[in-house]
Amino acid sequence: MSTSGARLPDWTRAFGEPLCTVVIRREPSDFLVTENLAFEFTDSGDHDYLWVQKTGANTMWVARQLAGHASVRAADVGYAGLKDRHAITRQWFSVPRSPGDADWQSFSADGVEILETRRHQRKLRRGAHRGNSFRIALRSPELVPVSEKVEQRLHHIERHGVPNYFGPQRFGNNASNLDLARSLFAGKRLRRDKRSIAISAARSFLFNEILSRRVNDGTWDRILPGELANLDGSGSVFEVAETDAEIEQRCVEMDIHPTASLWGLRSRISPTAISALEHDATEAHRSLALGLEQLGAKSSQRALRLRVADLSWQFDDDALWLEFTLPRGAFATSVIREIVAVND
Repeated sequence: MSTSGARLPDWTRAFGEPLCTVVIRREPSDFLVTENLAFEFTDSGDHDYLWVQKTGANTMWVARQLAGHASVRAADVGYAGLKDRHAITRQWFSVPRSPGDADWQSFSADGVEILETRRHQRKLRRGAHRGNSFRIALRSPELVPVSEKVEQRLHHIERHGVPNYFGPQRFGNNASNLDLARSLFAGKRLRRDKRSIAISAARSFLFNEILSRRVNDGTWDRILPGELANLDGSGSVFEVAETDAEIEQRCVEMDIHPTASLWGLRSRISPTAISALEHDATEAHRSLALGLEQLGAKSSQRALRLRVADLSWQFDDDALWLEFTLPRGAFATSVIREIVAVND
C-alpha cells in the first residue's frame, strides 16, 4: 500500500473496535498538557527557566518570542519537547541570561503567560523531561449509552496498558511527512529540520507497522524468546534469551515490555526469528527501510507497550474527562484510540 497523499493505515487496536465517535479539542481547555521535568533546579547559573502556559500557540513560535524579548538567538532557547498547539499546555523553556538580564514581568505575547521563573546552570535539552500529564475531554452524546463499556475498557487499560503507537501528528496532514521521507530517500536535499522530520516519520511508520502485526498475533504484550526487552520507565533494553515464569510475571506486572526496532542500520544483532518477523511486517514498505539504512540511521528499540499511569475518569453530561500520565515520546492519541474513534 502506498502512503503517498493518503490516509494512514487503521493500525490494529488491542481491545476491539471503538465504542463510539467523539470530538476532542472543541476548545483549547478540552486538552490540557503539563510537562514533568526529569531533574531539579540548581537555582543558580546562566539560564533563566520559564514555566510557560500557552494557549493555541506553537512551541517554536513561543521560543522565538522569548528569544526576541531577551535579545538572544532563537536557537539558544531550550525546551524539552514540542507540545500541541490546539491545547492549553504548560512547559519549561530555558533562556540564556544576557548582560542586561531580561525583565520577564514585562513579557507579552498572544496566548502566552509566564507562570514561574527559576535559574539553572544548563540549557534545557530535548527529551530532558520524564513525560507529560494530560487532562482531556472526549465529547459526544453517544458516550452515555456506552458508558458502562467505556469504564470496562478503561479498567482494562489501567491493568494492561495500550499498544505504544506513534500518533498521527508524527506523520503530518495526509501523511505528508512520509512523502517528505520518500523525497529524501530519492536524493532530494532537505534543510536539517525537514530531514529530521522525514527520518522520524519513516521510522515511526515502520514501527507502527511492526506493532500492528504484533497486536494482530497477540504478542504485543508478551516477551518472545530472544527478544530485546525494555525496563519500564527507562531507556534500558536487554536480551531475553529464554522466557520463564519470572520473565512472564514481570511482563504481566508491566515491569518489562517487549520492544520493536526503530528502523536503521543494526546497532545490535537481533535474533533471527525477531528479524524475520520485523522484515515481514515492513515488506510492503521496503523503500522506507532501505532509505533509512542507506542514510546510515542507526537502529534503536522502542517499547511495544505503554503503561498508562495515574489514570482516572469522570463522566460529565455528554463529556468524558480523562486524566493520565505518559512517559516522554508517548502519545495521548494511542490511549484514546483504544476506547473511541476521534474527530479532532
